[in-house]
Amino acid sequence: MASTTTSADLAASPDRVWALIGGFDSLPDWLPAITGSELLEGGRVRRVTTKDGGVIVERLQHFDEQARTYSYSAPEPPLPVQDYRATIAVHEVPGEPERSQVEWSASFTPAGVAEEEAIAIVNRVLSGGLDALRRTLDA
Repeated sequence: MASTTTSADLAASPDRVWALIGGFDSLPDWLPAITGSELLEGGRVRRVTTKDGGVIVERLQHFDEQARTYSYSAPEPPLPVQDYRATIAVHEVPGEPERSQVEWSASFTPAGVAEEEAIAIVNRVLSGGLDALRRTLDA
């Protein structure tokens, strides 16, 4: 199994960042590539629609409001991987209440591509998401 982690230091409090990204169906609020999100199965599944009309179904695996983190899996991600599981977490920056660090990690099995290529692709997706988060917070 392969994995990758990316992070972003943000000029916003952890509470502000979590208020934006902590809802399992909040992706359209900060990720321009996602235009819609629908919660299913009592909020345990989200069906997101991408800008190009694609649909991604993801299942919430773990949610911790106090720790500001959740994990989810995607049975059929639009990437050359399978067994995809990701975690997004918002951390405090000690001594800096108006700063936070967001960490987004994923583990997966490459499918049809070399492990290095799968890692690079997933890392670009996660990094692009954190760049979009930064732009949303700066707006």
